[in-house]
Amino acid sequence: MTAPRAEVREPLLAWFDAHKRDLPWRRSRDPYAVWISEVMLQQTQVPTVVPYWQRFVERFPTAEALAAAPLSEVLSLWRGLGYYARARNLHRAAKAVVREHGGHLPSDPEKLRELPGFGRYTTGAVASIAFDQPVAAVDGNAARVLCRLFRIEGRPGDARREARLWAKAAQLVDGPRPGDFNQALMELGAVICRPEDPSCLLCPVRGSCAALRSGRIGELPGAKVRPARKHLRLAVAVCRRKSDVLLGMREEKGLFGGLWELPCAELSGGRSSPSRVLFALRGTLGASIRLGESLGCVRRTLTHRELELNLYDVTARSEPQPSHRYQEFRWVSPAEAQKLGMSTAMQRALELADRAIENPR
Repeated sequence: MTAPRAEVREPLLAWFDAHKRDLPWRRSRDPYAVWISEVMLQQTQVPTVVPYWQRFVERFPTAEALAAAPLSEVLSLWRGLGYYARARNLHRAAKAVVREHGGHLPSDPEKLRELPGFGRYTTGAVASIAFDQPVAAVDGNAARVLCRLFRIEGRPGDARREARLWAKAAQLVDGPRPGDFNQALMELGAVICRPEDPSCLLCPVRGSCAALRSGRIGELPGAKVRPARKHLRLAVAVCRRKSDVLLGMREEKGLFGGLWELPCAELSGGRSSPSRVLFALRGTLGASIRLGESLGCVRRTLTHRELELNLYDVTARSEPQPSHRYQEFRWVSPAEAQKLGMSTAMQRALELADRAIENPR
């Protein structure tokens, strides 16, 4: 038996009013501030997001400020938060907001959906929270609550399951306080209806929960099938000129698009001979180089990749040239390197290189 809307909406909103977390973006009704928080919260936990959000909106308080900033500065503030495509899309969308909407996010969900990075979830979250529009927003936490409440079967990504989730969310959000309702649904999933050990006794809608009644809390939602991670091996050039190190800025696309890094080249297969490494790095740098000793290896596990960075001491005999891999090369000091947008993996590689140079074998 499906619970009536009122049996879910009313107790959930009352619970949210009494127990919602005091988060800085909830103290603002500024659509821009809401938008930044929702993008940062995708794939990232709340405690991690809070200081990033505060620094970001302090430096870029408006869409105009964000649009006017160079992408490199935006990526620098995003440093360590991961999933850098989010930052690139924020920057692109801010430019579109300034160009097409006078610097203000549009309240029309259809107009929001046209902006870079505005998928179904982001559109619903911003439209409902910032503009009080009755538009559904289903993230992983909300999906788990809905799957258990209404016993929705299927694995994440399954078309039939997703259609049922969004249809149910659309029915429930259509009423007063749509933004608060969407936030309440996500909040419940984050703090009560957790993946493991949910606190069912504290749940305000436990009387309507089909999974609880049927003893299937542990089975729902269905487990996500994750593809095997790709093993990505890279040769990394540590080129120094006195105290400066050579960094390259990637083209604005792909895994680390727009970020600065020690220049690198992909290595296929197993162990690579020095001649293969030399050939690969020479192609990356577009310069004559001398390959020195290995400086160590950094390994990182990403969502879809196992990343292996093999560092080599490299001497450039001619000036590196931009290519389809790197739009710019720059010799930078350690202090300057700290201010550039760089992935966590490459930051670890730079730290390893510094230690290896300071403490040679």
